[in-house]
Amino acid sequence: MIAEAQTSETQAPNTPIEADAEPSRYPSYRPARVHWLGEIPAHWSEKRGKYFFREIDERSQTGEEELLSVSHTTGVTPRSQKNVTMFKAESYVGHKLARPNDIVINTMWAWMSALGVSKDIGIVSPAYGVYRPLNGRDFLPAYLDYLLRTPMLRWEYICRSTGIRSSRLRLYPDKFLDIAFPCPPREEQERMVTFLRAKDVQVRRLIRNKRRLIGLLNEQKQAIINRAVTRGLNPDAPMKPTGIDWMPEVPAHWEVKPLKHWLRERAKSLSDRTPPEYEFEYLDISCVGTGFLTAKPERMKFEDAPSRARQIVQKGDTILSTVRTYLKAVYFIEDDWPDLIASTGFAVLRPVKSVEPRLLGYVLQSSTFIERVIRASIGVAYPAISEGRLGTLHVAFPPELVEQKAILDHIAAETAAFDKAIEKAQDEITLIREYRERLIADIVTGKLDVRHVEIAAEPITEDEALDDALEDSDAEAMEGADADD
Repeated sequence: MIAEAQTSETQAPNTPIEADAEPSRYPSYRPARVHWLGEIPAHWSEKRGKYFFREIDERSQTGEEELLSVSHTTGVTPRSQKNVTMFKAESYVGHKLARPNDIVINTMWAWMSALGVSKDIGIVSPAYGVYRPLNGRDFLPAYLDYLLRTPMLRWEYICRSTGIRSSRLRLYPDKFLDIAFPCPPREEQERMVTFLRAKDVQVRRLIRNKRRLIGLLNEQKQAIINRAVTRGLNPDAPMKPTGIDWMPEVPAHWEVKPLKHWLRERAKSLSDRTPPEYEFEYLDISCVGTGFLTAKPERMKFEDAPSRARQIVQKGDTILSTVRTYLKAVYFIEDDWPDLIASTGFAVLRPVKSVEPRLLGYVLQSSTFIERVIRASIGVAYPAISEGRLGTLHVAFPPELVEQKAILDHIAAETAAFDKAIEKAQDEITLIREYRERLIADIVTGKLDVRHVEIAAEPITEDEALDDALEDSDAEAMEGADADD
């Protein structure tokens, strides 16, 4: 079954995205007046931002307008369309208003390209920057939205942002308006947007196919794990009832106890007096899937870290998200990681000596246990479970380490191919995103000419019109800046 899934899905990243002709370079170029542009097509203009935009400070009188969200991947969108749950103010009266075609910049995250052009009227943080075009003729809003988040402009934001440390860098209006922007003829901008939108449909399809493949592979992997950690390896072993709805029976010789009885001391935490320059790898909930990492931990200094970056994690621990439990974020720390710090949104679980650490990890990531955690969580928009309540949930283990190790060997052998296929699909998603970013940058800065490229129009379904396929794990971290402002 795994071979069939790979054949139908994993070919896509190696297949070029189709077009009737490939983009090529423009016939003639001239040196740009600013270094980041290098050269631009000879017929393009370029001016500093102050000749294109002006800062706007319009405030909401009612606070009832749509809340807008700013992401480095999808720009400015209504927060109601985003799968994020975060800080909400008691009132939004006095928050900044943004109108259609305004540029909105998350001032603290501009260095990560958290900005874009709004399609809607809505409200944003008072700390955000809002800029309005001086006229509607220079830029097509959709072209500008692509241009603003190119890597080259991101470097300009980094160089022009100021702050006492990296996590507090801010891009102020005078610095943003001093940046030079290329301005192609309007009809070329329209052509670029048409081309890139068609490519985006194809990119979303590729990424979603990969995600579906990962989901299918994980389901098959979890089925192997679930059976092994609830029924053991001997199909003829006598069973006993547990009285637990999610685990009705287990091998008769296994021991069933509340989770807390299988755990030892709590993980230590970083002190508030930790030296500011202390560096570590930070693992947030957005980095963790069910049994695997969705993104690499971020290296940072203590002075730049969020207040939730506190729990010291070591080899053999299992981390389980106690907030937003529907995300099913559970991960076993298999390798030595001397400077790994986890969010306080995780429970860090360390087994007693009579339990193999890896087996505890498998039990906690089994679908039966995770579903029980979700049902025991409290809250609708932001479901969470306390560590005390988590500790009361029953789990079962074989009493002998020999049997535990045999189960581990079985799981490793049976799931190795799935792990390899999942890793391959994740790598391909990364490559697809990188391809999209490079293509956008090359086109909107004039490195490639698409004026004569014909693309067959493809219908965009409602599902494909959503932006979630382009999101990554950093998106919600940026949204959290609202709460700090």
